[in-house]
Amino acid sequence: MLEKILAEAADGLFPSADGSVTVVPQPNEREAGVIAFSAHAVVFTEEDPAWIRETIAASPADQLAAPMSPFFLSAFAERTGRVINTIDLLTVADRLPGEPPLPMRQIEDHEHPRIVRALLFRDDVRAWTTPGGVLVLGRGVAGRWEAAIEVDPQARGRGLGRALAVTARHLLPEGEHLWAQQSPGNATSVRTFQAAGYRPVGSEALLVHHTG
Repeated sequence: MLEKILAEAADGLFPSADGSVTVVPQPNEREAGVIAFSAHAVVFTEEDPAWIRETIAASPADQLAAPMSPFFLSAFAERTGRVINTIDLLTVADRLPGEPPLPMRQIEDHEHPRIVRALLFRDDVRAWTTPGGVLVLGRGVAGRWEAAIEVDPQARGRGLGRALAVTARHLLPEGEHLWAQQSPGNATSVRTFQAAGYRPVGSEALLVHHTG
């Protein structure tokens, strides 16, 4: 069910902005968390939906913000024995046809640090390098394709991050959408992905068994 919600959101069809909370099963054991859309939250978990709603209602935060409040997320993490990985801005983009704008060399070494970290959170991980940067694609939450980029400090400020984010759209398998998360406080990353055509969808908090 989470996969359907995400697929519809990628096409611009969002849950009703009615202030309610939808509770759906985890897509797998690895992934639990909260996605907050406009005036609607989706919690994916195997926990009792009644407990989820009661705990959200008990939050001292405004009820529209309560599913992402420290009060609820802390209680959610304690109940599930997980840790809150981070709270991110969730964005999505469409695939682009043709050749990518950057020359990319695929990384075959699965011991590469960026791949090792990606494998903690994603399946079917693929990674490429270009002078000054690294691009990683993999299947994350509910099987969606996710992109992550890394720019070397000496290569920053030259538009490489945006070019990598655009390149990821070209490398995406046909018929798929591409998701990316950015820390809201990392304004450079937020601007980079939006300049590369990624659309804001909501916010996301993942609860994991490890921090990587």
